[in-house]
Amino acid sequence: MTRAAPPAGIERDIAARTDSYFNRTREIARHFGDARVTYALFLRRPVISAPRLMVEWLREVERARETRFEIELLRAEGTWVGAGEPIAYLSGSFVALADLETLFLQKLGPPCVAAHNAYQMSLALPEVGFLAMEARHCAGAEMQEMMAYAAAIGSAAAKREGARGFIGNANDGTAHWFGTTRGLGTMPHALIGYAGSTLRAAEMFRATYPQEKLTVLVDYFGREITDALEICRHFADLAARGDLTIRLDTHGGRFIEGLGPGESYAVLERHAPGAIRRYRSDAELRSLIGTGVSAAAVWRLREALDEAGFPRVAIVVSSGFTVEKCRVMADAKAPIDLIGTGSFIPDAWSETYATADVIEYDGVPRVKLGREFLLRRHGAAKDF
Repeated sequence: MTRAAPPAGIERDIAARTDSYFNRTREIARHFGDARVTYALFLRRPVISAPRLMVEWLREVERARETRFEIELLRAEGTWVGAGEPIAYLSGSFVALADLETLFLQKLGPPCVAAHNAYQMSLALPEVGFLAMEARHCAGAEMQEMMAYAAAIGSAAAKREGARGFIGNANDGTAHWFGTTRGLGTMPHALIGYAGSTLRAAEMFRATYPQEKLTVLVDYFGREITDALEICRHFADLAARGDLTIRLDTHGGRFIEGLGPGESYAVLERHAPGAIRRYRSDAELRSLIGTGVSAAAVWRLREALDEAGFPRVAIVVSSGFTVEKCRVMADAKAPIDLIGTGSFIPDAWSETYATADVIEYDGVPRVKLGREFLLRRHGAAKDF
């Protein structure tokens, strides 16, 4: 028996990666007669609409299958969508669409949820810039592209409401989503380990990139305050011009230099006494006065820089900056200039599951029981 040659290119990928029951449904529809169908696409939680990657992929499939899909967005890219509200209607040949559901949902749900997270983070700290550092937490290039796109869309939505939002990202490959060609960033902990001291790493960076603004990590040796002040004194000209930034990335296993529980409470009493009285959970309390990059840690670093005569040295923070942590930092009025984060990547991946239901067959409304809310409201949608 001769086996048929596998389909080429995009068709091969679709056949291999979609759920088998969709492949079988396509063959059944091909055998018994095609129909024009309309799918309603939605998520079960509030999101920011981020459909572009899905739409671009569907346009590629259109060309490969020599067909035409009608894609109607009920919520424009970058706008808020309520839980259970259709984001889009997708119409076309059932034979051409039946086996695509698995794959187009993969490209819709995660970006929408990540965009919502980026939007919320940006609004929580509207005067703070954000740097997208999601790449190392992504499962490959496709997810990296989705998450960078999502951060840019969520940021743009927040910027329309007055937030500073995301100023860029950390790698060249996805920098285009932020309107640039290059990723931002200066040094990892590995460079400091290689150099043998925080100051020597900064000198090496400066010698190699003399025209770049300098951002220096100061937690490698657990001397956040000591090393920060040494850097500022050594690069006093950069500090005076505002071209020097100190990055705090202390991990959650210890306090920054000079802090403990008692000292952390005292720092917040000096700068944001109300915040310590308003916390509502253990997680919020840890973000205020706990180990790692807490609000107290940021305030202590700012105190030390100002007292030493370096008020123009900026502070960038990283390490676990989720939506909730950003809200805590806002309540404590933490003096942060920039946040490096990949924590807009959804923590509960089940929240990213997009869903699609066919709601029309040859123009006749029909949907499974309980999903009547998805039925089309005429005049509400626009073609993408």
